[in-house]
Amino acid sequence: MLILRQLLRYRFLRSTHIAALVGRSLDRTNDRLCRLFHAGYVDRPRAQLDYYPTAGSAPMVYALGELGAHLLSERGVDCANMDRTRNNREAGRPFIEHQLEIVDFHVALERSTRGRSDLRLIHPEEVIASAPERTRRMRNPFALRARISQAECAYDVGVVPDLVFGLLFPDGSRRCFMVEIDRGTMPVSRADATQSSFARKMRGYLQAHAEGRHTNQFAWKTFRVLVVTTDQHRTRSMLEALRQLKIPQSPGPSLFFFALGGELRSSDPLSHIWKDGTDRAIRLI
Repeated sequence: MLILRQLLRYRFLRSTHIAALVGRSLDRTNDRLCRLFHAGYVDRPRAQLDYYPTAGSAPMVYALGELGAHLLSERGVDCANMDRTRNNREAGRPFIEHQLEIVDFHVALERSTRGRSDLRLIHPEEVIASAPERTRRMRNPFALRARISQAECAYDVGVVPDLVFGLLFPDGSRRCFMVEIDRGTMPVSRADATQSSFARKMRGYLQAHAEGRHTNQFAWKTFRVLVVTTDQHRTRSMLEALRQLKIPQSPGPSLFFFALGGELRSSDPLSHIWKDGTDRAIRLI
């Protein structure tokens, strides 16, 4: 049941992720996953086979199967997204790879907060559970929409974070974060501001904060956006684009914290030294 619950939370997990989350050896976890797969409780997305020849013996990727979702539902677990299990095997390689990078970050957060008495990780489902009712009814409650005015034109921008989480402290205070896992596939800037770019995303976050969307949707006082990207050159390009964005009533560049994915893999999100949009060194706690 614990493995099935983790797959419900994260959707796609490597066997190494699962072993870390359930506290078992990798050999024991692999044996259990093999049994669950052949019994129909978990799936193995087909797209991962595309990169096995070049990635070597990469850890197998698993997802919740229909029988696993039905079992959880019978045990009283909310499986509102149970229909997604039908698409696990058809999920494309780029989608799975992006999801796994999000999971890498989420699992690192869970491991770095596990057993601590000075803070607790607030998972995305808990963020939604404590949000206003109108947010809980939204099709995508984490989507932030804002109205952008530029060069005498106005247009709507929507941003959907890759991950949303909070850190809760013993005195009841919390710090809230939205995460963007950037794989370097999207242009940082475009001449046409209505076309997709990372600068357009940053503008959307700044405008949403200025309009108080985070307060209306989640009852948050404020939040920060964590950007995990590929290399220093891309980070510099993002910072240059960010400094060109002037959004009244927003926190400006300090809304964003930047880190490199490769460096995070040898550290963890809480102990890592991030850089904010003004190039200051900063930690999450």
